[in-house]
Amino acid sequence: MDFAPSARTVEHLQRLRGFIAEHIEPFEAQYRRENAQLNVGADWRQWRVHPRIAELKALAREAGLWNLFLPDAELGGGLSVLEYAPLAEAMGHYEFAAEVFNCNAPDTGNMEVLYHFGTPAQKAQWLTPLLAGEIRSVFCMTEPDVASSDATNMQASIRVDGDELVLDGRKWWSTGIGHPDARLAIFMGLSNPEAEAHARHSMVLVPLDAPGMRIERMLPTFGEYDPPYGHGEVVFENVRVPKDQLLLGLGQGFAIAQGRLGPGRIHHCMRAIGAAERALELMIRRGSARQAFGQPILRLGGNLERVAQARIAIDQARLLTLYAAWKIERFGVKAAMTEISAIKVVAPNLLQDIVDQAIQMHGGAGVSHDVPLTGLFMIARALRIADGPDEVHRAMVARMELAKYGLGRTTKEAA
Repeated sequence: MDFAPSARTVEHLQRLRGFIAEHIEPFEAQYRRENAQLNVGADWRQWRVHPRIAELKALAREAGLWNLFLPDAELGGGLSVLEYAPLAEAMGHYEFAAEVFNCNAPDTGNMEVLYHFGTPAQKAQWLTPLLAGEIRSVFCMTEPDVASSDATNMQASIRVDGDELVLDGRKWWSTGIGHPDARLAIFMGLSNPEAEAHARHSMVLVPLDAPGMRIERMLPTFGEYDPPYGHGEVVFENVRVPKDQLLLGLGQGFAIAQGRLGPGRIHHCMRAIGAAERALELMIRRGSARQAFGQPILRLGGNLERVAQARIAIDQARLLTLYAAWKIERFGVKAAMTEISAIKVVAPNLLQDIVDQAIQMHGGAGVSHDVPLTGLFMIARALRIADGPDEVHRAMVARMELAKYGLGRTTKEAA
């Protein structure tokens, strides 16, 4: 195994960090303040993108720091999953940085789906404007009326009617659907109810202005609506789209999801590690600058030990995530399922713990909007549910481990 950054990664990372230091870091506090003033409340129809974001995106594209996640040298960075991982970590230091480089979720996952599984016509219609940063997209999978931790429970339906597909159902936590530039949803629904559990669902490309589709509300996370992105509850009522908007084929939804979630989880976890580095830095700087009882608070109450443990935990998580990326690259997603599930547990929990400690070090300031810690905590806590909760991923790791000893799933586990 060799996790050393390639020459391409080193070169990209140097330029990326330079761009962040020059353009993003000095703008962060202003962005958080002005974005909050620009976007007030739950009415996504009034949300606006800060004008500076478009300017930064243009600068990033001119600098060749654009679509770095895509392993295509013509359309993106041409980097492998392992090569891209350190770049995702660098972007994770700032909540809005990934969007500046057109590397923001869920667009990255949706673009990967279109890149790998889209027809030429689907790519021309949707992938090209997404790669250009002209539009944004969402992924409609989770449903409010079933336990979505078991994705085979999805009941939103897709049925064939002549040359059209008819979609019905209710989705929620559709990230990014409040964004003013959102134009496309990838809808996952039940299309083959009599088939084997993982061959029952399909994915369909749906324009957000399709008749019968409506955003019912935005869902707050800890009271925050995350504008201008938002996480929405969406209703599909007799929504009709041409059959040519079907991805790959009927019953292929889980096959597509398998390819989408492997690299996507590397991206999520590396951004989480970058955010943890940021939280640790804020904790150390605050703790060394403030005094109590005659000495810096960093040296009180076991805080130095917490710093040491944070350093150890971050480095462990990074190595595990790089190992998962290496294994995906070398052997494919199926062979890396244990590692992919492991990092999905480790990275968000790591981030949550370190941000919590940083909040404690900041005192009252830590739970205010003066520093980005509440936003980072919200990301960490939500990630422990998104893309499968901790319990599901631990169960996956356990099943894979037991299989080494010939111990298959029990009837209850299989059900």
